[in-house]
Amino acid sequence: MSGAATAFKPKFWVPGDWNALFGFGTNILVNVLVLTGLLRFVLKMPDDLVFGRILPALGLMLCLSTCYYAFLAWRLAKQTGRTDVCALPSGISVPHMFVVTFVVMLPILIATKDPVQAWEAGLTWVFVQSFVLMAGGFVGPYIRKITPRAALLGSLAGISITFISMSPAAQVFSTPVIGVVCFAVILANWFGGVKYFGGVPGGLVAIAAGTLIAWLSNLFGLGYGELTGAKLAASVSNFGFSFPIPAIGHVFGGFKYLGVILVTAIPFGIYDLIEALDNVESAAAAGDSFPTTRVLTADGVISLIGCLLGNPFINAVYIGHPGWKAMGGRMGYSAVTGISVLVLTWFGIIAVMMALIPVVAILPILLYIGMLIGSQAFQESPHRHAPAIVLALLPQLAAWGKTQIDNALGAAGTSAHEIGMAKLAQVGVLYHGLEVLGGGATLAGIILGAITVFIIDREFEKAAAFALAGMVFTFFGFIHGEAIMFASSPAVAVSYLGVAVVLFVCSKYAEFSPLPVEMHLGQEAD
Repeated sequence: MSGAATAFKPKFWVPGDWNALFGFGTNILVNVLVLTGLLRFVLKMPDDLVFGRILPALGLMLCLSTCYYAFLAWRLAKQTGRTDVCALPSGISVPHMFVVTFVVMLPILIATKDPVQAWEAGLTWVFVQSFVLMAGGFVGPYIRKITPRAALLGSLAGISITFISMSPAAQVFSTPVIGVVCFAVILANWFGGVKYFGGVPGGLVAIAAGTLIAWLSNLFGLGYGELTGAKLAASVSNFGFSFPIPAIGHVFGGFKYLGVILVTAIPFGIYDLIEALDNVESAAAAGDSFPTTRVLTADGVISLIGCLLGNPFINAVYIGHPGWKAMGGRMGYSAVTGISVLVLTWFGIIAVMMALIPVVAILPILLYIGMLIGSQAFQESPHRHAPAIVLALLPQLAAWGKTQIDNALGAAGTSAHEIGMAKLAQVGVLYHGLEVLGGGATLAGIILGAITVFIIDREFEKAAAFALAGMVFTFFGFIHGEAIMFASSPAVAVSYLGVAVVLFVCSKYAEFSPLPVEMHLGQEAD
């Protein structure tokens, strides 16, 4: 380390942090509002439990997480002497938010009619996942070292296009007068460089515009149904200071449901590990390389702290670092977001915000992040690896498609298995194929993407090794299956073995056409 770098003092806050604060902060706010709605309206949890126990613990967890990643960014900036280091974004793991709600807590609630027991099961679920993450922190750097960037970013792009972008996009165009206008405000500022009056951040302008349109529509009788004066007045009753208190007894109270919990906690803990690796790689591609072990273990430790205080939702490094960096965010945006969430959750302000701001005014920010991350996979990988990225996308597309089918059939009181695979296939719905391809989508995308990258680069032995890894993961249900079990998808596992054999034989005996010049030089042709 040079003397200049040692003496360098990074700035905690720069002007670009304002944009990143309102962008990232509103992203976090959307997730907290959705999570609060799930607790109150799906799980029927009483307000004293939601606003008095769960949200204060959640707020502390998010504050610890965002402040820690701001510290890592400050440390990296000081070590390198750079002024452009951006903190990793972090927050509630969105996929897990729905998994723990609908797969863990809701079945317990239906069986027991007791929301407290459902809450306890959620706490135990996070408890188990936290230790999976902490253990994964020590193997994560090795996985990142041997896995091609195109495979990691391609799988991440699949998440951004499906689970991050599609729902916000649908809601934006379902309420276009608010959603599309707010989206235009954001695109003009964050992609087009338009500066708004007084330098007000685009995210704040979009939220203000959406809120104004929604309330004016009520005034003129056009009615944005979720926003009413009565709901706003009722929300004030949740004001009051609530400090998180230990919930250790409740955590261990959920252990009686351990059999149900382990079915999803271990595979989704592995999902968290892989997703965190993807997001660390995404940050490195944008110029900020953070220590993988510290990132992964921090997620586990911080999630454990939140769980022991009563929060049934896991913390995760977020997708989107390049987006916040492109806006000018550095380290202050992360810490201030966490502190703001702490205030909102400890003083019961979230209830008022749920009644005041239309969610559709915030959703365009998630759509923007999805656009940015989806494009990064192609921009930051060698051009010749583009086919591998497309293949890495497919498991996430399959998983998303299957989810849409399941939700639609569930609303009709039936399921794909009740209707039958043959009937669905007759109308072009290849449900079984989506189910197999989309099982363990994040890890499956990485395996398929890595195999393709190494084939393109003619490193057939490495491609065969990843095919063997795919066979093992498939056999035990980590990918191409619905749950961890012995001989989960034997036919697919044998298929991966066949791929490994073919590739290994190619590495030893095949003849090849000459490599393109740019691959010899390690460069990309324009």
